[in-house]
Amino acid sequence: MPLKFPFTKNKKEIMPQPLGLEQSHLPQHVAIIMDGNGRWAKNRNMPRIAGHKEGMGVVKKIVRHASDIGVKVLTLYAFSTENWKRPKNEVDFLMKLPVDFLNTYLPELIERNVQVRTIGDFNVLPPHTKKAVQEATEKTKHNDGLILNFALNYGSRYEMINAVKQIAAQVEEGELSSEDINEELFTSNLYTCELIEPDLLIRTSGEQRLSNFLLWQLAYAEFWFTEVYWPDFDESHFEKALLDYQKRKRRYGGV
Repeated sequence: MPLKFPFTKNKKEIMPQPLGLEQSHLPQHVAIIMDGNGRWAKNRNMPRIAGHKEGMGVVKKIVRHASDIGVKVLTLYAFSTENWKRPKNEVDFLMKLPVDFLNTYLPELIERNVQVRTIGDFNVLPPHTKKAVQEATEKTKHNDGLILNFALNYGSRYEMINAVKQIAAQVEEGELSSEDINEELFTSNLYTCELIEPDLLIRTSGEQRLSNFLLWQLAYAEFWFTEVYWPDFDESHFEKALLDYQKRKRRYGGV
């Protein structure tokens, strides 16, 4: 049935509820490549880090809206394994963003019953980033609402190679045979093994590529691209992507 009630109310705000969305046909898992922060800043003669800071505010808005609508999992591409190649001051700023975001927003995430998770190579992150993420995941681990999943120092090729190494080690140790290797086993060795696969991928800024993001998991996801830079992305754009998703027929290779 379409969502007919116009507002969702909580202690802090009245959030407009999207009209026309089929509640029973929402994508359960939405993945977003949040692109265009630097170009947004450049167009305003501002430093690139100003775009990243503005983008953090958009994350808050979209998380709130996804939670209110009823999306189950929201995976955000926050920092890729390739992003270490950027200027040091920009990398340092990006590593501080999770700290600032979680320190200021964690009480609301807890109140909204959001569970924070991360995927990626956690070990090489700076100590202050690790601490903020660990605190957020620990304090929200029993929440059973929206799963907010940050892809942080994430690269899909690295993830898949790591999965192959884990499986190869099990074969060498005699715990598995080569005949045991299948899609289910491979999936169980990925960072996302406890999550449903994404139904919808959104990428902002006009680029139309995956950029080493969830290459295995997005095999049958619907893609939605927009020219809008991430700092200008808002709830109406998010709803437009969901509405477009609901108009598509997912055949998974069938007819």
